[in-house]
Amino acid sequence: MAFPDFLDTCAIYGATLADTLLRIAEQGAFSPHWSADVLDELGRNLVEHAGLDQEAATRRIAHMQAAFPNAEVTGYAHLISSMTCNEKDRHVVAAAARGRCEIVVTFNLSDFPLAALQPLHLAAVHPDDFLLDQIDLYPGRVERARFRRPR
Repeated sequence: MAFPDFLDTCAIYGATLADTLLRIAEQGAFSPHWSADVLDELGRNLVEHAGLDQEAATRRIAHMQAAFPNAEVTGYAHLISSMTCNEKDRHVVAAAARGRCEIVVTFNLSDFPLAALQPLHLAAVHPDDFLLDQIDLYPGRVERARFRRPR
């Protein structure tokens, strides 16, 4: 069974990194999770900072949702206020905890202190380290991901 890992907005913002992560997930190395809040933030950032028009941003998110229909975590809103990490990222930790994820993949490690994650059995991992772990754990799956187009 693939480990459930939560992808923060920053980890799926860049097209190359998002494609790489999702190709590896498609091979069953891990189970990607995100929330509506993360996807909303992704859509806004793609339009405001990456120069995509709304239609392109919406299409990209729709493709992600179609490829991973079970990735979206719901029912976490009541947990947000009890999270102790950076206030702007409490929704991420709440959704990751609700989704029974083990890892939050993020560039913003300082926003996810160990003291806030450890009681929830979560760890924050930089995307580079996450990818290196995937190569170590699942070299064949990562290799196959290089040669497959996402669904």
